[in-house]
Amino acid sequence: MTSKLDVADSVTNWAYGAGWAATKRLPEGAAQRMFQVAADILWRQDAGGVDQLSKNLARVCPDLDSHELKDLTRKGMRSYMRYWCEAFRLPTMSPEYFSTQFQLRGVELLDQGMEEGKGVLMIPGHMANWDLAGAWGAQRYGRVTTVAERLKPEKLFDQFLQYRESLGMEVLPLGDSDVMRNLIERLKSGGLVALLGDRDISGRGIPVDFFGEEAGFPAGPATLALLTGAPLYPVTMHFEGPIAVGVVHNRVEVPESLPKAERVSHMTQQIARAFEIGIAEHPEDWHMLQKVWLADRKPR
Repeated sequence: MTSKLDVADSVTNWAYGAGWAATKRLPEGAAQRMFQVAADILWRQDAGGVDQLSKNLARVCPDLDSHELKDLTRKGMRSYMRYWCEAFRLPTMSPEYFSTQFQLRGVELLDQGMEEGKGVLMIPGHMANWDLAGAWGAQRYGRVTTVAERLKPEKLFDQFLQYRESLGMEVLPLGDSDVMRNLIERLKSGGLVALLGDRDISGRGIPVDFFGEEAGFPAGPATLALLTGAPLYPVTMHFEGPIAVGVVHNRVEVPESLPKAERVSHMTQQIARAFEIGIAEHPEDWHMLQKVWLADRKPR
């Protein structure tokens, strides 16, 4: 018997259920209050991934004392549940909402890449409202292709797919045999591919130095850039008052001087460096309730 709720079975399932059952019908203020109350309950009970969020934030902000870390973790949970609340309201919003509620600084870099016709890899992290960023991208560029971990139960995953597709996103299930081939095809046809880059689900990712400690990041973004020649841009996000803001970081360059076997690692480290900048500036908006650092993954 576990003393703490698993994030996948508690926060995710609760958020999806509440999202479809009530959130879209409630006034925005009431919906936000409901999710903030849920965030505070989880925080007080140290449930739903709160303990791991606290451990992650302690690495990002090592100078905080215990009280400051606890307060930051509470803000992090409120930011996380704000994401859920806003995400489930997106399908009811007008196109104007996307353009006013999300701002992307450095958008000219993506525009230039899309105009060149080689496709673009946009690599965000679990920050602020990445669903809003995806909906904005689909509106601006026609379609955004992404990959998602299969959720359990299957009915929940089907709802997830329908929700994302209603926002103009194409979602490919992680683990399907043809995922990489489909992503390559989307890029070669000039499409925009968005892949979350701050969490390695497979357990076979690339070791990177992340806030001074070894962490595991997915190899997919850098591998796709090498295979297709598509430009790769890390994107960090945060909330500024009522809006979400994205920041496009410098293009991750392919190190031609390195052996091919080392290029993916070098490029993935560049992604980690960009994420460090955005997360350090807005740690409360990094919604990482899972294990990222390798030390946390080692069995006791």
